[in-house]
This record gives sequence, structure tokens and C-alpha cells, in this order.
Amino acid sequence: MKRETGILMIGIFFFLLAGIVSADPPIKDECVSLCKDAANIITEKGLDAGIAEISNKEGKFVTKNTYVFLMDFGGNRLAHPYAAPKDPKVMPLFDMKDTTGKFFVQEFIEVAKTKGEGWTEYMYPKPEELKKPTPFQEKVSSRKLSYVYRVPGKDLFVVAGYFE
Repeated sequence: MKRETGILMIGIFFFLLAGIVSADPPIKDECVSLCKDAANIITEKGLDAGIAEISNKEGKFVTKNTYVFLMDFGGNRLAHPYAAPKDPKVMPLFDMKDTTGKFFVQEFIEVAKTKGEGWTEYMYPKPEELKKPTPFQEKVSSRKLSYVYRVPGKDLFVVAGYFE
């Protein structure tokens, strides 16, 4: 009886451990929620209101874990809380590659166009690494997961991501 109880307890331990290890981090839910909320602002209040709110680094689409940015299907960044475009309306990023050469913005567009939403992954330098005065391709990168969500009825999408 003790042996069976011990085996049962070990089984329960490994079952619970597997659940903890495989559970999605709460940040994933936060990314999804923020993207859907940002898309709702654009749908309900218009593009200009959405751009203003997404661009506000003190706004509701910036948290300690992530932030939202807005792009169109041409690969133009329209709003970002930490990287103001040179032209107040557009920053072209269609051909942007990660540090491995992957066209990750094109992947964002593909997900938005074909699925409407989904997760992507790519290698990208963390913010503290981006501040270093080295060329982009020489920066140390980390795996980044980003959620892409198409603004319903528009050729626009919002993205929020996090580093692993």
C-alpha cells in the first residue's frame, strides 16, 4: 500500500510539474488582450485615435511586459510607443530582417492576411542591446515571440511581443 501511494504521489508530482512547464506564460494572454483592445480602439474611434493611443508610451498599450505597435499590409509602421517614425505617418519596414536574416515583418503581414491572428517568432536584440553602438546584425539577439492581430475589416494589424 505504501509503495502504491508513493508511486501515485510521484505520478501526481510529475503531472503537476509538466503542467507548470508547459503552461503558457501570462504574458501571452496580455499580448493577445492588448492587441484586441488596440484593434477595438481603431474600429470604434478611428485610425487617428488608435495611432495616438498606441504611440503614447504612458498609455494603456504599454505595460511592464510588452507594448503594442501598429502596421499596415505594406509593411509600414504607423504607430509605436518607443520608435517614432521619421515621417509622422509612416516608417517602411517591409524588408526588415532579424539577426538571422528572416523577413519577420513579411511574416507578420502573412499571418494578418491569411489567418487574421497568430504567433510568430524571430531573433531580435533586447532594448538594452539596441542601445549599443554596434551594427544591427552584430547585436546579440534573443528569441522573441509576437502576437499579430488584424484590425477587423482593415488592411492593418497590431503586434505585441515578448522575449524568452
